[in-house]
Amino acid sequence: MDSAIPPVQFFRYCPRCGSANFNQLGDRAKKCAQCGFAYYFNTSAAVAALIFDPQGRLMFARRAIQPHLGMLDLPGGFIEPMETAEEAICRELKEELGVTVQSMEYFGSFPNEYPYSGISVFTLDLTFRVTVVSLDNMVPMDDVASIEFYYPHEVDLSEVPSNSIRLALHKLQEK
Repeated sequence: MDSAIPPVQFFRYCPRCGSANFNQLGDRAKKCAQCGFAYYFNTSAAVAALIFDPQGRLMFARRAIQPHLGMLDLPGGFIEPMETAEEAICRELKEELGVTVQSMEYFGSFPNEYPYSGISVFTLDLTFRVTVVSLDNMVPMDDVASIEFYYPHEVDLSEVPSNSIRLALHKLQEK
């Protein structure tokens, strides 16, 4: 894992009043001594898609950006405010691959630590088995450099930096 700083250590000023008197309150919170505002650093929600080709190989997206430039990832991303996980899967697959979701089934949730701009963003990755309308004419877009397919048991885990994806692969192999 990259050496990112936990958010509770990174944020030094109160987001409400700007005071530097923003003190640690337990393991995952801070409280402003000036205005009384308490901020809890909660887990962010994200989605990931398990898409298989007709041969039973799992689709991976090779990352086009940092963090983890050039590494294997599952298609997906952060859930936007007021968006459902299902809406997020549909949006992310359209943005990243240009595909339309035909059906999806919840597979499981897996915790992750995502390094971004020098801090750790703790996520809970909601993973779905997804069938798309067509695998033909997929185009890597947004933060995807290329699309690759592997049998789950043949994936080189040193190419998968995300703990949540490694956990999902382990669960896939149990079935």
